[in-house]
Amino acid sequence: MDLYRIRAMSITTVDAIVDYFIYVANDTGSFISNLKLQKLVYYAQAWHLGIYDTPLFDDDFEAWVHGPVIPWLFHKYKEFGWKPILKEVQKPEFPPELEEFLEEITEVYFIREGLELEMMTTREDPWIYARKGLARDEPSHAIITQDSMKSYYKERAA
Repeated sequence: MDLYRIRAMSITTVDAIVDYFIYVANDTGSFISNLKLQKLVYYAQAWHLGIYDTPLFDDDFEAWVHGPVIPWLFHKYKEFGWKPILKEVQKPEFPPELEEFLEEITEVYFIREGLELEMMTTREDPWIYARKGLARDEPSHAIITQDSMKSYYKERAA
């Protein structure tokens, strides 16, 4: 990927990234729950920060019991509970470099179940540090900082 072009492109929105993952689920006949969607969006943001030093979008994740969550996004899809999100969407148009990046995230993470993604994110430093030693089942609205995501995933990308 052309790093300069990725850095130069404008930040997208959470809704566009969400629509991308829902489109992939619909296109492949796959199951995507609110839990899985949150974690896919998290990994897209985290790896973009780690690889390109720039966020895909401005929204912050909170360190909830079940892993990283964007609260308004959770509430938008909470009616589906643990069931698949059933929504028809058009595939968002992204620059080729961002499309390629999202395809790579999809290849690595989309085949995983929501619970597996939850377990992965809750074993990683950004979530752990944001919770500052709270009990595993204690609610939290602590922000997982973009800086913590950037440094953690930059180290893994190296």
